[in-house]
Amino acid sequence: MGKENCTTGTEFILLGFSDAPELRVFLFLGFLSIYGVTVLGNLGMIALIQVSSRLHTPMYFFLSHLSFVDFCYSTIIVPKMLANILNEDKTISFLGCAVQFYLFCTCGVTEVILLAVMAYDRFVAICDPLLYVVTMSRNLCVELVSCCYLCGTVCSLIHLCLALKIPSYRSNVINHFFCDLPPLLSLACSDVTVNQLLLYIVATVNETITIVVILTSYLFILLTILRMHSAKGRCKAFSTCASHLTAIFVLQGTILFIYCRPHSDNSTGSDKVATVFYTVVIPMLNPLIYSLRNKDVKEALRKVMNSKILFSGTLGLKLGAGARVK
Repeated sequence: MGKENCTTGTEFILLGFSDAPELRVFLFLGFLSIYGVTVLGNLGMIALIQVSSRLHTPMYFFLSHLSFVDFCYSTIIVPKMLANILNEDKTISFLGCAVQFYLFCTCGVTEVILLAVMAYDRFVAICDPLLYVVTMSRNLCVELVSCCYLCGTVCSLIHLCLALKIPSYRSNVINHFFCDLPPLLSLACSDVTVNQLLLYIVATVNETITIVVILTSYLFILLTILRMHSAKGRCKAFSTCASHLTAIFVLQGTILFIYCRPHSDNSTGSDKVATVFYTVVIPMLNPLIYSLRNKDVKEALRKVMNSKILFSGTLGLKLGAGARVK
């Protein structure tokens, strides 16, 4: 492509999903509903873990941060996507695009590493339960979570700094619903082999390390469970790990499909569907997976609801008594 057809990027246009008017309302209401459930589910999970002393354990400390990252995921992507569905003007400034990608990438890497940390936590809890409280101390949990956020920040900064060096683009139309790196690199006029190679290497290394940690942890967990004499103990251990494994398989599989394979122009449509799944749908599913399959969460929620009902009833009786006295 000749240089005369290349321009500096001051703003971009996000094509989104479809320009068909009959689909706009359907898409808007569908994604708005998903976003609403995501916000309520994840913020509700964080609040429940904070108020319930039963859930003040390392496992739920990590889960609260997973819910926070999922909430950030959706808030970074969905509001702008909803606005673009309804508006004719689908532009986003270069700075806005850079910030959106940076925050999205930070959350993505953080969540992948956080799931590996949670697998290690389950390994210690099941394979060495007597030393679990000592091993997974409060300081260690804070350090592990801090490392997750730090790794996410560093990886995002590396990709962002290289992307900012791209001098010009042959088009400002991004065939996506948010500013992801692969569709942006496909528009560059200059050679972006280094960017693409680094994206592939960082994604592959992160996925490989985290998957090895997860598989190793669960291999030891499986061996420990099979050696348990109590059927009830085996059932409880499997139940505890099932929700975490479900979240891992769904997220890791989607990320491997998008970032750890060669890209082609024909893969744009499938990439959009897969990206919607792990940026919009998975953040909604995670709190449902952990709450519906977890007895501790359901019991804590039941106690909180009962205490609210009891408080409301007591308050009503006091107000009624006060009114009668008057």
